[in-house]
Amino acid sequence: MSLSHAILTALLEKPSSGLELTRRFDRSIGYFWSSTHQQIYRELGKLEQAGHIRALPAPVPARGQKKEYEVLPAGRAELAAWVGTSEDPKPMRSALLLRMRAAAVVGGRGLRAELERHLGLHRRQLDEYLEIEERDFPPERRATEPDRLRHLVLRGGIDLERFWVQWLTHALEELGGQEEPAGP
Repeated sequence: MSLSHAILTALLEKPSSGLELTRRFDRSIGYFWSSTHQQIYRELGKLEQAGHIRALPAPVPARGQKKEYEVLPAGRAELAAWVGTSEDPKPMRSALLLRMRAAAVVGGRGLRAELERHLGLHRRQLDEYLEIEERDFPPERRATEPDRLRHLVLRGGIDLERFWVQWLTHALEELGGQEEPAGP
């Protein structure tokens, strides 16, 4: 997946300015495809240059006014073509799992506290996702395919957070209450 596809998706849902896109990324798409404000603006420029989006004309021209963008037919076609392609899963990269592997050879001082911190973070993220599900996806709001697809994306996040909560809880139980020595 690329940032351009995430932006095209967001703009098809609702024409927006770069600032609005950044805010929307922070509240939704950013949960599974994060990006900085600068990256979004840079990508908007590339998409506009490629003829995939255009800035909507301002009702009253003014200097320094924010641009609002919409997707052009070429952008919709690009996104539709991308949706239809296949892509293999990417190998997982986790600094926490690598840290645990390293702790096996050099000792795990501080590892338990880091596992507990991660457990707290994943519990909070799970709670946030469950609140979003309750607020935005009651059963009657899952009647259309677009709503079901959006809900399935959220369910993927919920299931991933549940996995991490369960796995971290198990890891902490497995390690018991003692810190490992600093190493040989």
